Formats: sequence, C-alpha cells, structure tokens
Amino acid sequence: MTTVALIDYGMGNLHSVAKALEYAGATQVNVTADPATILAADRVVLPGVGAMRDCMGEMRRLELVEVITEAAQSKPFLGVCVGMQALMERSAENDGVDCLGLLPGTVEFFGNDLCDAEGHALKVPHMGWNQVHQEQAHPLWRDIPQESRFYFVHSYYVQTDEPGLTAASCTHGKRFTAAVARGNLFAAQFHPEKSQHVGLQLYANFIAWDGSL
Repeated sequence: MTTVALIDYGMGNLHSVAKALEYAGATQVNVTADPATILAADRVVLPGVGAMRDCMGEMRRLELVEVITEAAQSKPFLGVCVGMQALMERSAENDGVDCLGLLPGTVEFFGNDLCDAEGHALKVPHMGWNQVHQEQAHPLWRDIPQESRFYFVHSYYVQTDEPGLTAASCTHGKRFTAAVARGNLFAAQFHPEKSQHVGLQLYANFIAWDGSL
C-alpha cells in the first residue's frame, strides 16, 4: 500500500494531480492540510498555482511551513510548479516574497521583452509544451526519453547557483531550471498531470521511489 499526501493549501490543481497519482499507481491519495496525515503518508506532494505571495500566505496561515519542512527532509517529496518555486529562498513575484528556503536559489521573472535566438518576441507566460533536457540521472527519469516534452504554465523561473541541484533544464528565451533534485526531494516546474504519458510515468516513478539515489 502506498499513501500519498497531497498538500491542500487552497492553491493547487488538486483534483487533476490526485487523479493522475491514482492512475499512476498510488493506493490512496489524501488531499489534506492536516499535519498528522501529511507526516503519516509514505510520500508527499506539494502542488501550486497562482501568485507566490498568496501561496506563501496560505501556507503560513494554515501553519504548514514546519510540516512541509519536515516532510521535505524525511520522505520522498515532490514539488510541482509553484510548489517547486516555493522551495527556494525568495521570489521576485509580488515585489519580492520570502519562500520556504529549503533549497538555494531565487525565482525570477522572464521579462516583458523576452526573445528567442533569432530575435523573435516570445510570450510570457511560458505556456504549452517544451522539451526538457535531463541534466542528471535520477530514478524519476526512469523510462522517460531524453528531450521529452512536458507542459508548462509559468511567468517566473527558478535560478540557482548550485549546478548539482538542477535535474533538468529547458529553454524559453533563456535556459532555465525545469527540475531540481536533492536527496529525497524532487521538484518540477512543469505539470506532470498535464503532460500525458511522460507525466504519468514521472508520477509512477515517484510512487515507486524510496527517496534514495
């Protein structure tokens, strides 16, 4: 039996993520903000959509910061989209927001004048399918081909000065970190639940993962 706690702080695409996790093999998915339920689960997922100020405000209001920190240090943990950004030290969104500070790095805005290599204007938010380059071997990449396309929706991206933290990269005007990994923690900027078979494979890999490398 594999139980997954999907942290509910009112800011995630919870139904879609829960259904994808169940389809990928989770025995039980608990959508919850209860600390005891989160810490009792075999695995924990931190989703997230929306503005960082609102996300961090709700985590603090619901007194989830401590339990998220403990779960991220003690069991297989997956951050998704804003759930990945929230793990960093600070975001430039909303004139600057302090994040959880569990990983070194900041969250930066793509900019209003983003262009591709040929000088053509690119839209922000970065929305749609894009190729992901796996920068390091990891159990969550099992049976996912290099340069697979995943689905993104974001205007801000993670920037870290620690090269070994980047598990995958992607390009939208500039090269940015598409996934991070450290110990029992993995997080992705893209949405696995919207990424068809490769996204479901990543969730299946997470469910099978014991947190070791």
